[in-house]
Amino acid sequence: MDSPEIPPSDRREERPPASLPLPAAFLEFLGENGLDPALYSKADTIPRYIRLKPGMESSVVTEIESELKCDLMRVSWLPDFYAIPPEIQIAGSKAYQQGKIYGIDAASGAAILALDVQSGDHVLDLCAAPGAKLCMLADMLGSSGSLTGVDVAKHRLAACRTMLQKYSLGDRSRLFVADGTSFSILPVNSNLGSMEAFVGIEDNGSIFSEWTSKRSWKDRQKSKKAKAAGSPHLPSTSEPELIYYGKDSGLVGLQKRYVLHPSTDAAACTSGYDKVLVDAECTHDGSIKHIQKFEFWGWKTLDRRVLNVERTGNLLHLQLGLLTNGFKLLKTGGSLVYSTCRCVSLHMQI
Repeated sequence: MDSPEIPPSDRREERPPASLPLPAAFLEFLGENGLDPALYSKADTIPRYIRLKPGMESSVVTEIESELKCDLMRVSWLPDFYAIPPEIQIAGSKAYQQGKIYGIDAASGAAILALDVQSGDHVLDLCAAPGAKLCMLADMLGSSGSLTGVDVAKHRLAACRTMLQKYSLGDRSRLFVADGTSFSILPVNSNLGSMEAFVGIEDNGSIFSEWTSKRSWKDRQKSKKAKAAGSPHLPSTSEPELIYYGKDSGLVGLQKRYVLHPSTDAAACTSGYDKVLVDAECTHDGSIKHIQKFEFWGWKTLDRRVLNVERTGNLLHLQLGLLTNGFKLLKTGGSLVYSTCRCVSLHMQI
């Protein structure tokens, strides 16, 4: 007996096998979501992106092309973004070392563009590391407003500090090692009340002076205790650690107890951040380049870090916590952008 003919609408398109040895569980996951496994073998065809520091003359593009030995293709919808071939490395170039360019994903640029940062805004990045987003946000702020970066990993946030200093973009910035789901420090601005009562008053050396990379004896002792406890990168969720602030961030001359004072929901409504970016940690299964890395890390690592139900559940709670807290810190009329590798940007306004 002949088999019944399958209607065209019910036929499944034959797909070429992926060149990567993807685990069976991940292939099943892709099939359940109607995704072609071959997509994950195409990372070598996806361009990398760099951003030219604003203010650089157009002639610099020609110089960079000559040094990198490739054409820089302007991305029309992202200011100062250029696409380069995926095999090009920029870390050893003079343009990178001199702070003329930095690498940043187009998806990150899209999320920041959706945030629509304006001059004078107080901006919060709740998941700031590794720092390229902070650089773009600082560029957009210009010479007014403030930028606050938060990340739970101190070593990664230290890399953000290095980037801001390298590109001379840290003057209006401050960086806190803290849990983004509970961070509650508002921006320093005139809406917070009688700030004059705190300015210039001596309080046993608790006034912010201009930032320096040299740590006090007290800070060094706290660091030693943290390392001895086996958690050098995890701060107390109740006590955010300020590891950097620029000379124009509004902190110099203020009492530390004023700046580091936790906020209330009511205060945030009128004195919170104008713009909040929540570029949350995710499973990365929507990132083709990230999935390809597991070929080198080991596919068992993919099962543990991407397909593990418990980890996915924990990430869900983390993302919800970051999003909820981001809204708490947003002032009335402000805007929040939430993004992951699967959702480039979701713009919300209150």
